[in-house]
Amino acid sequence: MPDSRAFPFGSSPRGEVTRLVLGSAPGPVLELLDLGATVHRLWVTGGDGVRRDVVLSHPDPASLLASTSYLGGTIGRYANRVADGRFEVDGQEVQVGTNDRGHTLHGGPEGFDVRLWDVEEQGEDHAVLTLVSPDGDQGFPGELQVRARFTVTADAVELELSATTDAPTPVCLTSHAYLNLEGEGSGTIDGQWLAVAAAAYVEIDGTGIPVPGPPAPVEGTPFDLREPRRLGPVVRLDHAQLRDAGGIDHNYVLDPDEGVRPVAWLTSPATRTRLVLSSDQPGLQVYTGNGLDGSEPSSAGGWHRQGDGLALEPQVFPDTPRRPDFGDATLRPGETYRSTLRWAFESLGE
Repeated sequence: MPDSRAFPFGSSPRGEVTRLVLGSAPGPVLELLDLGATVHRLWVTGGDGVRRDVVLSHPDPASLLASTSYLGGTIGRYANRVADGRFEVDGQEVQVGTNDRGHTLHGGPEGFDVRLWDVEEQGEDHAVLTLVSPDGDQGFPGELQVRARFTVTADAVELELSATTDAPTPVCLTSHAYLNLEGEGSGTIDGQWLAVAAAAYVEIDGTGIPVPGPPAPVEGTPFDLREPRRLGPVVRLDHAQLRDAGGIDHNYVLDPDEGVRPVAWLTSPATRTRLVLSSDQPGLQVYTGNGLDGSEPSSAGGWHRQGDGLALEPQVFPDTPRRPDFGDATLRPGETYRSTLRWAFESLGE
């Protein structure tokens, strides 16, 4: 690992934490932590010519480990929620750890976002981090071998996630980066515009669990983002789903297609910058930072507050291990789980 691209980031109960730097200006520069395989900072040149850090992050390992917001973390074994932490695998009931109103969220009480990953490889523009999740980890069956490859190009950052197992187990991996194209510490995302290629979304109950029945059409609701809409007015509309969640915290059913394709567009008129998110997953959790309550510190100084960032999390649907109508999230021996996401940045004209 080249010393010029790896820096100490402090100590944690899990060991010394390292900050890896990938890419070079004027293109994106990604700062990546081995703690949680965390997207710590992402420096981008805006359409206005100003370089900004466009993700939210914590200033030190202690605040990252104490956080409940998953800022920038790589999420596993199962991103999003599993009702009651119970499901069946091949007829055998499994109980996993719960950490959110009686449910399992983002892998349980000690998910992959707070583990110290191994740095298998690092170059000027890429890094490969690996993690072994043992059989029984958080209650999940099978030993899971996980690999995360981050690559920086002239205008984009790509994350390729993969996993193999020695026993059947549900798997859903994603990145929980919070985006703000006006920069960390700049305030809310209210003035930024979002579009999502989805005609349906998954309605949830008051605890974030999908309700029975098929996904609901977005047409005629605040969740219709097929054309760009400014986020501030949308999250303040009068709708029961928005009130219960404090904003958007819902899985969108992405328009079907094969392979990696554009699925969401975030635009900042103020900085003349657009992010294009591409993914090969069937769902996208859109989270407008509803739970950021001013209690967690920011790398920019100050404290993260409600709406300071937007998480766009490609995934399989929440609660799929209990919902066969949503598909099958089970990974089996001999198979390889794969998920790719790409953040591409565009400059907009005056």
